[in-house]
Amino acid sequence: MLAAALALLPATAPAASNNKAQAAEAQHSTAADARIGKQLDGLGYKYEVDEDGDYKLTFDMGEDRSQLGFVISRTESYGKHKVREVWAPAYRSSGEQFPVEIANKLLEDSQSSKMGAWVKQGNMAVFVVKIPADASDQELDDALDYALRAADLMEKELSPGKDEF
Repeated sequence: MLAAALALLPATAPAASNNKAQAAEAQHSTAADARIGKQLDGLGYKYEVDEDGDYKLTFDMGEDRSQLGFVISRTESYGKHKVREVWAPAYRSSGEQFPVEIANKLLEDSQSSKMGAWVKQGNMAVFVVKIPADASDQELDDALDYALRAADLMEKELSPGKDEF
């Protein structure tokens, strides 16, 4: 059933005129989205803008732990949906592939997550929450909070005694 539905995706994709706008938007930009900086300032968060134009934040998680988080400046679209990603890394594999037990743990955790899921970025596991590109300050704050807590809990479980992120 799902395979049949997925086979229909190209036929139900946005019209060609919208595809040009999406292609232009998808091009990698290193410009920081000033709207995010304004929101983070309003929330009282300290941040830096990295070389990709994304907002990098570090939060104190208590118990002598910190957690790294990112708000991605570039947005992505599909049809009428326009989303922004909030990232929090939690695991770094020694090789390109994750051990089977780790990959399965991340998949199982993604299934039970209220918001977001685990993704593989190179040799790292990153928790990603997708929010509306025009999310309110509270929605952005909630997404950051959820991603950071999920990532820190997973990092503690997968790398006991370590706090890399």
